[in-house]
Amino acid sequence: MKSLKSSLFHSYLFIILVMVIPTVYAVAVSRIHSRQYDTIITNVSLANKINAYTKNSITAELWNIVSGRKTFSRGTQYVILNNIQNGIEQLQESTNTAEGKTRLSVAERTCLTLRKHIAELGIQIENGSTVQKNEESLDDIRSIAALLSEILQEYIIIEIDEAAVTNAAIKTSEIRLSLIQIAIVVVVVSFSVNRFLRMFSAIKKPIASMENLSTKIALGDLSARVSPPEIAELSTLGKNLNTMVERIKTLIEENIQEQQNLQKAELKLLQSQITPHFLYNTFDTIIWLAESSQTDDVVKVTRAFSEFLRISLSRGHDWITVESEISHISHYLTIQKIRYESILNYEIRAEKAILDFKMLKLSLQPLVENAIYHGIKNKRGRGHIVVSADFADEKKERMTFCVQDDGAGFSAEKMAAVKAELQSDNAEKISASYGLYNVNKRLVLYYGAEAALHIESEAGKGARVSFSVPCIKMEEA
Repeated sequence: MKSLKSSLFHSYLFIILVMVIPTVYAVAVSRIHSRQYDTIITNVSLANKINAYTKNSITAELWNIVSGRKTFSRGTQYVILNNIQNGIEQLQESTNTAEGKTRLSVAERTCLTLRKHIAELGIQIENGSTVQKNEESLDDIRSIAALLSEILQEYIIIEIDEAAVTNAAIKTSEIRLSLIQIAIVVVVVSFSVNRFLRMFSAIKKPIASMENLSTKIALGDLSARVSPPEIAELSTLGKNLNTMVERIKTLIEENIQEQQNLQKAELKLLQSQITPHFLYNTFDTIIWLAESSQTDDVVKVTRAFSEFLRISLSRGHDWITVESEISHISHYLTIQKIRYESILNYEIRAEKAILDFKMLKLSLQPLVENAIYHGIKNKRGRGHIVVSADFADEKKERMTFCVQDDGAGFSAEKMAAVKAELQSDNAEKISASYGLYNVNKRLVLYYGAEAALHIESEAGKGARVSFSVPCIKMEEA
């Protein structure tokens, strides 16, 4: 069975990987080329510096010695020569091309030859040779230095050519990365559209199927069933719907057989109709959210609706804990809050000490529904609903439940009509307060007249509907 959450996760993971991997590749290639280019520029700069020493500094220093301006021992010719040799060794370590390394090897040997001739010139000067002979030796040194300069120039040309190759590689990489980025955009867009259409279809089909089921239920066809959706988040909802229909069918069959208490059978039938009453709106909301790609809200509404149905069914039991009834209202208001977000705020207050007591299920939902549809929706601006549950007396023997809104409220005429209908024994004639009538009848039937609804309202100022019931433990229920 597919999970909507899992499908979204894998889709996002795929898109992230498709976007990240080329980016990592681009950064790596860029760093490699940048490092190569920096190395070449550094080598060319160093080679030029060495070449300047070779062409000018070494011969100029030896001329000062030959001409008598300096003694051989006080000259810096060996310092200059050592700088040249160190520079060549540094170039050999950083050069990557075989041809460049070959030129540097030749330059190194030439440098050794140059050192040898400089040493011989020093011996000549120490032995008191003639100026002419010293000048002849200096000419030989100049020739060797010129040769070394030519070798370094050739090396520089080789490095410049390598820089051109690297530059061409960078341009090629840029073109390749641009094509890859275009391909990624095409792939991501195609994948996103495909996944959207598939997920939309996967959500819409089961929702439409369940909406069709609710329509059949509303028309009285209790033999209808929905195939379990392939999406995990909707599977529970589908199963609960089928269970609900089966329970409704079972309840109706049982009520037909139990004609001894016609009023109770009629009320159980009304009770079984409470949940399907707002199925249409809930499914419309889920479809609207799915079409708007609000998948998180789809999951939220679906889960709330599933829990709402589970508590509504309660395995056929009439009695549930106060905590379950409050939870039932919370799920109902979660669904309605998403549907009427711009006009609805709500608050639920419940005393913790009463949560474990038992009460007649589905006693609060119709009151909240009435507050929304007849109060909040009929006023301008945002409305506020407060659901509260607390002890009714100091002895903590009774509980009071209250649903209060700041909606349109009841006019004096409407209030009189509602109170009159609550006293009626004919459910078919109820028009203004069907939900209130149903809850009131059930409360009076199970708890007695003391549990009847108490309604306070003023036109334009909202309404307050409350009832009080005994604190009952499970075994007593």
